[in-house]
Amino acid sequence: MNIKNRYDVVVIGAGPAGSVAARFAAENGASVLMLERDREPGIPVRCAEGVSHNGIAPFIDIDQRWIASKIDVAKLHSPNGETAIMRNNGTGYVLERRIFDTALCELAAEKGALLVTKADALDLVWENDKIIGVKYKYLGEIRTVKCDIVIGADGVESRVGRWAGIDTSLRLEDIDTCVQYTLAGIDVEKDTCEFYFGKEVSPGGYVWIFPKSDHTANVGIGIAGHLAHEKGPKEFLDEFMQKRFPNATVTYTVYGGVPTAAALKELVKDNVMIVGDAAHQVNPITGGGIVQAMIAARSAGKVAAEAVKQKRFDAKFLKKYTKEWDKTLGDTQKVIFKMKEKFMKLTDERFNGIVDFCQKVPADKFSLKALFTEAVKGDPKLMMDVAKAFVVSKIKLK
Repeated sequence: MNIKNRYDVVVIGAGPAGSVAARFAAENGASVLMLERDREPGIPVRCAEGVSHNGIAPFIDIDQRWIASKIDVAKLHSPNGETAIMRNNGTGYVLERRIFDTALCELAAEKGALLVTKADALDLVWENDKIIGVKYKYLGEIRTVKCDIVIGADGVESRVGRWAGIDTSLRLEDIDTCVQYTLAGIDVEKDTCEFYFGKEVSPGGYVWIFPKSDHTANVGIGIAGHLAHEKGPKEFLDEFMQKRFPNATVTYTVYGGVPTAAALKELVKDNVMIVGDAAHQVNPITGGGIVQAMIAARSAGKVAAEAVKQKRFDAKFLKKYTKEWDKTLGDTQKVIFKMKEKFMKLTDERFNGIVDFCQKVPADKFSLKALFTEAVKGDPKLMMDVAKAFVVSKIKLK
């Protein structure tokens, strides 16, 4: 493999955010290097793997190779055991992330980006207080690659942002601590995702069941960080497993954190852009971030290529990406964050009431908009913000 000593853009991380940023930068004329520290894109899987059709369709042709199941139904389970069924929220998919992420990288490669795996970024390279490249380890050798722009797509524990002097810290209440099992030998409905709420099940979060077939599923839990110190997510999830899937076989286990804040206030510095989980571009209520990451990365990649053409790598120019993010999803995410703050204060009785309300809504009118509007009822300003967010947002809140 011929890895040059200089590229216009170096992207750190080859998940959906990194590969989409690389693709759009390369497609628009920039030379691009992607550095991925693992042996291949999409591993380890640290995701429930759920996405909406409308969210990913603009970025890649749907391919059955990376779809485990098609989702048309969502079940919401209240603390008192009642269930509401949602059938009016569009089609979703449970992915095979390893195959999906590789497909996104292949698209980037087709546009001219070079992917190097087992390449671990170690630091940014500075000269006269200016970022001029990246230091990385590849096959046991420390190397340096020079560039004009670094795009940090290195996940929730992003180092690129910190290296560049961006405040990436999170409050404990704004990061969910999560555990997920992939289960085999169970009976589930292949077209139905399920969500369980309540402080006895998952305080400050929820338990999810994302089916991958009639007999396999991702079953996980997320708990708000400040509520997980006395009893951790694994204990809660194991208790749930004993009740719902006592005889299941666990084939895969993953632990991790998910940011549930508004996006970073500072997405760019001179010569640096941050995208995806690294930028906290995640739905603060659901914790979903694949589609958000790709939307942000498309903007970042295009702006990076434009910067290369105009030889403008200062933060003032790169803020075109920030403005585009705010216009497409950033402002909406701020509203969702306010909703999350309210959700955190909901009692089990209120969750019971919400599910009861949902049961009474006609099937053709039951949507996420109706659900969230009911959840923030009593706060007129937030209700208006929610309505506006659904009008402005280009994707479903998933």
